Amino acid sequence: MVFAKTTRTHWKRSTLRVKPTRPYPRLHVDTAPSNAIGQAGGLLLTETVHTSGLGHHLKQALAAWKKPFATHDPAKILTDIAITLALGGDALSDSSVLRDEPDLYGSVASNPTITRLIRTLADDADQALSAINTARAVARARVWELAGAQAPNHNSDARMPLIVDIDATLVTAHSEKEDAQPTYKKGFGFHPLLAFIDHGRPGCGEPVAGLLRPGNAGSNTATDHIRLVKNVLAGLPGSKTRPGKKVLIRTDTAGGTHAFLNFLARRRLSYSVGFMLPATMPDLYRQLTKLHAWEAAYDTTGVPRDGADVAELTGVLDLHDWPDGMRVIVRRERPHPGAQLRFDDVDGYRLTAFATNTRGMQLADLEVRHRSRARCEDRIRIAKDTGLQNFPLKGFDQNRIWLAIVALAGDLQAWSGLLAFAGHEIRRWEPKRLRMHIYTVPATIARTARRAVVHLKSTARFAQVTVAGLNRLRSLPGPEPG
Repeated sequence: MVFAKTTRTHWKRSTLRVKPTRPYPRLHVDTAPSNAIGQAGGLLLTETVHTSGLGHHLKQALAAWKKPFATHDPAKILTDIAITLALGGDALSDSSVLRDEPDLYGSVASNPTITRLIRTLADDADQALSAINTARAVARARVWELAGAQAPNHNSDARMPLIVDIDATLVTAHSEKEDAQPTYKKGFGFHPLLAFIDHGRPGCGEPVAGLLRPGNAGSNTATDHIRLVKNVLAGLPGSKTRPGKKVLIRTDTAGGTHAFLNFLARRRLSYSVGFMLPATMPDLYRQLTKLHAWEAAYDTTGVPRDGADVAELTGVLDLHDWPDGMRVIVRRERPHPGAQLRFDDVDGYRLTAFATNTRGMQLADLEVRHRSRARCEDRIRIAKDTGLQNFPLKGFDQNRIWLAIVALAGDLQAWSGLLAFAGHEIRRWEPKRLRMHIYTVPATIARTARRAVVHLKSTARFAQVTVAGLNRLRSLPGPEPG
């Protein structure tokens, strides 16, 4: 705004028009042939398919479903869909992202071909899923062998077991799907039960088994938990032998049933399972207080936690109809300021308990181990960000195949982190961050001396780390022919 002087010597306000500036460059845009490629970081996933032997073993396992003279192998189609989900897709048609980059992903089947394969596998779903899970188990054994000391089962024993987390989640169905049912949260859809191998603090986790169930399936159905654990054991390296207490099954209170714990005890597996406190807990609590049984609880770093204590409830609880050797450990903690008290709180404390058959460890350490089960919620969130958010197919068996593909995508992400980025923060990244910084790193492709070379953009923040990860993958021995 400026002031201009008029003939009457008065100042008159006039407007000075200022041309607005652009915060971003204005570029001319068109389409033209280019050597630029998208999703270049997806090479980490394709290299993991090869290094783990997953592609090779899937090809052998699904040979019976390949039609004569077919152009596309069923194994390649499934790994293509799994990579699509890892890159952010959530439908079969999203495989077009791979189809548009043949230099990176080779020949990718058309949408009708993919749909026909899913229907074919669904017609013999039990056999097809068994074949897929067998191939995954063999590939998992190879990955863990290559990972060495970074493998989740390295030097596992009864004191430091391989931990498998089990939990269920609700998946909403937005249209009529076979066996989609009302859920206990007044929704509509499915209630799958999932199992994840915990990689601990250095890494994330990997899916090992899953059961697709209708939305009205119970949370604490022992038969489903038992069936899932059997699938878990079949998917672990060395499944031909009984793992014993080197494998720990960790669940919330949904797994705290007589039938499930008796099954785990018969299999001699370790367990850490949420336990429902009895109605007489106020009296039992006062007994523990008189016995001075409470001791300080720890946080995840081993530092005593203010206002939290643990005690063993086994001696004052009637456990005659539970498995021999079961211990019940209770935790008390003051609710955080502003939290509403519940009717089952005692003397202002919130009480939770879990059952375990592990001996020879401090109560606080056992409680921290059980509380770390919260990481399973992160695994479920990752799975929902990798295709589990929706079951897009009509038939129930078709969606069972979809759940297996979601597990394949989870395997590839976990294994690529384990082999390519061991000791690096990238191993702990979730899909959203991987897509932002790794999978979509800009690149060009050049052909020289009968070779195709991908040049990642040097100014990309994680370009050098991505190249190092790829080189680390390629330095590992490839799968043995068989």
